[in-house]
Amino acid sequence: MPPVQFPRHLKPLEPQGPSLLAEERANATLNVPNLTTAIYGKEYLERHDRVLSILLKDPVLSDKSHRYYTGRDVRFNKSLAASKRLAELVKIHSWSAEDLAIADVLFDESGPFRLHRSMFMPTIENQGTEEQKSLYLDAARRYEIIGCYAQTELGHGSNVRGLETTATYDIETQTFVLSSPTLTASKWWIGGLGVAANHAIVMARLITQGKDFGPHPFIIQIRNLTDHRPLPGIIVGDIGPKFGFNTVDNGFILFDKVRVPHIAMLARYARIEQRTGNYIKPPNSKLTYGTMVYVRANIVLESRYVLARAATVAIRYSAIRSQGSDASNPKQIETSIGSKTVETPVLDYTIQQYRLFPIIAQAYACHFTGKEMHRAYNENQIKMAKGDFSYLADLHASSSGLKSLTTTMAVAAIEECRRACGGHGYSLFSGLGQFYQDYLPKATWEGDNYLLTQQTTRYLLKSFRSLIANNVSKTETNFSTSYLEEYLANPGARCPVLDGPFNPETLLSAFKFRSAFLVERAVYSLDQEHCTWNEMLVDIYRISRAHCQLVMVSNFLGAVFGGPPDDTADLINQSVMQKVALLFCLSTMEQEVADFLTSGYLSPSQSLLVRQQTIKTLKDIRPEAVALVDAFALPDYLLNSALGENEGRVYERMAEMTEKEPLNRSEVIDGYEEFILPLVHAGKSKWKIGKDAIARL
Repeated sequence: MPPVQFPRHLKPLEPQGPSLLAEERANATLNVPNLTTAIYGKEYLERHDRVLSILLKDPVLSDKSHRYYTGRDVRFNKSLAASKRLAELVKIHSWSAEDLAIADVLFDESGPFRLHRSMFMPTIENQGTEEQKSLYLDAARRYEIIGCYAQTELGHGSNVRGLETTATYDIETQTFVLSSPTLTASKWWIGGLGVAANHAIVMARLITQGKDFGPHPFIIQIRNLTDHRPLPGIIVGDIGPKFGFNTVDNGFILFDKVRVPHIAMLARYARIEQRTGNYIKPPNSKLTYGTMVYVRANIVLESRYVLARAATVAIRYSAIRSQGSDASNPKQIETSIGSKTVETPVLDYTIQQYRLFPIIAQAYACHFTGKEMHRAYNENQIKMAKGDFSYLADLHASSSGLKSLTTTMAVAAIEECRRACGGHGYSLFSGLGQFYQDYLPKATWEGDNYLLTQQTTRYLLKSFRSLIANNVSKTETNFSTSYLEEYLANPGARCPVLDGPFNPETLLSAFKFRSAFLVERAVYSLDQEHCTWNEMLVDIYRISRAHCQLVMVSNFLGAVFGGPPDDTADLINQSVMQKVALLFCLSTMEQEVADFLTSGYLSPSQSLLVRQQTIKTLKDIRPEAVALVDAFALPDYLLNSALGENEGRVYERMAEMTEKEPLNRSEVIDGYEEFILPLVHAGKSKWKIGKDAIARL
């Protein structure tokens, strides 16, 4: 039987996608190449193009089509092959860590070696001694050992202090004894552990001389390097299918009195004296916070990609997809089948803009905030090296809340963009369905999104109390304490602009006042009304959200409302980006308007104007919409989407992609004779099947 195929001569009705996207791009004032360079930098773009050209030509990595048609077993095996190939390309092309990171983003499939690179090796680098680095790190870089990071347990995730796995030091043998004393002590959800890893960094409770010193990292060999079988005393396997992320072998592991040598404990900061068993505590308990800030800064920047990717698909498709027509101004064109009334691109509808344009703004807000977090991280590393830890607490608190806020935004944005694509958004060919499933875990790993916000708010409450008590020194002044001080100087402040807070200075003041007001109310509830922490958890979440939205507003406005650039094209780009920044502020303010009203900073009449100004700003941004997503320069290889294709051949691509569906390999399915034919020929039918037609008896 021949396969099912669409006739190649059929084309979509005019106007077709490519011409519609070309018109959108021609109408924009934005200089896309300039903005793309401003986002990434020339050196990064050159690396990106070089790596992309290699991936597109590679026989293992170039074709992603199987992802939409195969089950977990096939996808996982192909992911293993891809992971091996990426490791080979590092050697072949002498790729740097940045080159490999670009390849990871473009290939867009988490594989069994990703945690080896992103958690196993960095942890050894940051927390291992020079001896441990020499012993493990070089071998890991050569993939002679493959590792993972085993922290989360079946019964404990975000509460690291509650971990149950123990590592008890035996002075006589100078070894640590690893044990999983309960079922809930099973390490669980560990990426790379189920199949691939032969080593693991295991977070376990350190016990020595009868004292429990809490979780510490240990590097443990878990499988034989000859035949990959689990070592004695170790039970290890895969946790099974998940909602998404099924190309990663998330695994479990249990230890039954497994002995490991003294050198297994990563000892750059804390250590055990080998002969005495004495515990030597780290010089500063907050040293590991710096790494967490770095990880979360990367998560914020990744959220930029996620938001941009979802928006790119939905914006491009919305510019091509037409539905309904403007009755007041009907437009007629001649087609091959006669006159046709041109329907309106759904991107012209205000409600579509209201759903999608704020997501574009969120992507750019994440970009500028992620860049600022990296700058602050590097500055803080220099300070910490000199013994100055004054910035660390503020940076860590904000990074915790920003991880929560940006991943929550990104998850919501993918789903909103999928819905905005209508029925076709439900097809995996949209590129959004599998993308949503695979990104979704970000809302719970690196800290649950609700629990993380407690770290942010706890710090803000502590800072506010210190300001009230005049216990904040000039060396402790930072962004958070500055805006809290501004509030304390004038807690009765009100929006000074009667027709709405629509300039950057007033918008920033409104976000500052709102966050500080919520902090003050929480301190009063806790300290004066004696509410419990548990009773305040909803308010605690709102405070973190308000603070981190303020951080993003401040970073975005600061980046685009500086001095005018020299180049005319960049001046135009700056003007467009200022509108995008204002939209981010206004759409966020509208979403959170209850807080602004409760604080008293906005009057009810001013709050009504916020929506009106939001709608006006949507209209201003409309001509630039396609150009704004184009500037993120996401190639078709990454998008893997019929709807978001750069050229706009939406309907042709949808038809072509169906031809790879296994059910379409033959005009008649293999199961026809076994499952359909017996029913049709059951004997009681009133229908007779003829050779060429069905005729009633």
